Amino acid sequence: MNIEKKKEVILEDSRVIMEALAQAGADVYIGYPITPSNAMYLYASQRFPLMLPAPDEISTMQYMAGLATVGHIPVTATSFPGFALMIESINMAYMMELPMIIILTQRLGPATGTATAGAQGDIALLKGMISGAHPVPVLCPASIEDCWQLSEKAVEIAVQLRTPVVILSSKERATTNRNFDISKLSPIKPIVRNYYNKKEPYVPYEYNDKLVPDFLPVSNNQHQVRLTASTHDQKGIIQHTSEDAMRNTVRLEKKILTYLPEYTYYEHVNNNSKTLIVSYGVSANAAQEAIKILQKHQKTVDLLIVKTLLPVPEILYSITEKYQKIIFAEDNINGQYAKIMFGEKLPAHVSFVGAIGKMLSPKDIIEGGKL
Repeated sequence: MNIEKKKEVILEDSRVIMEALAQAGADVYIGYPITPSNAMYLYASQRFPLMLPAPDEISTMQYMAGLATVGHIPVTATSFPGFALMIESINMAYMMELPMIIILTQRLGPATGTATAGAQGDIALLKGMISGAHPVPVLCPASIEDCWQLSEKAVEIAVQLRTPVVILSSKERATTNRNFDISKLSPIKPIVRNYYNKKEPYVPYEYNDKLVPDFLPVSNNQHQVRLTASTHDQKGIIQHTSEDAMRNTVRLEKKILTYLPEYTYYEHVNNNSKTLIVSYGVSANAAQEAIKILQKHQKTVDLLIVKTLLPVPEILYSITEKYQKIIFAEDNINGQYAKIMFGEKLPAHVSFVGAIGKMLSPKDIIEGGKL
């Protein structure tokens, strides 16, 4: 790289995520400040074309839903206490098929827990937050580059699949300043939105080959737009369990799973070892350091950093099935992602190393994984 083109700055994930989302086309931020997502609230107020403070998290999601119906791409950031209040409205947006981005910055729970202690304890919640266990795309950055690229992708997924998307972070990644060369970040092009433009009456939930109905804002002056969060048919008419309504409900899940390969992101460090460490987010950074320490002692271990956490991409099973020993490294005490992938009773060759109230360290991973 040309040294003259380098541009070293000090920044944290919060600023990078907000900037990437804005450049990708997200145009309104709705916020209720909560630690450790406060910096995102601040940066959004400086960067987004429109920023609206909300009186609480329930109102936040209702504002976002309303703005999404008229063609905006809304964003918010919160942590577990706020997210818990948002879940009903996220279900509403999921059923109405409204694009939006929710950034969940994890902190220590349960309940309000400790606002300034990090954790990775919300993955199990995200797995089942939609009634019926329908999947919501969840992306998890493990680096500044990830924050930039995955935030852009989150906007694309939200618009193209007409769905809420979660960006999962944690206290340490969201609030820790790092020295970084921003010239490494590639330009972001704002997403181009294509609206329904035919003369025929608009069918808001039309079942088509794409599995994603064409979008049309309720603010248009040509067609009626009917949106509802209740079980409905293609025309948005509330139904009980009619064949058309059930087909539409199944489509909500089918569209997410069908396009999953297009938004599957991971990093696989393959050193031809029979042992694999699996991690994500801030714990992946500790795992990377653990790999380096082991290499200095002539020990070879492979690493899988998962960046598309949910739905679980099939490729992750293709990778993990080749290993004799698999160690999950997570900042929780119950191996949430390990159990999502392998079930409540982990296979004999799969183990878990966790932590509570502190960041998982490279030493913890090495010693806990018996490496």
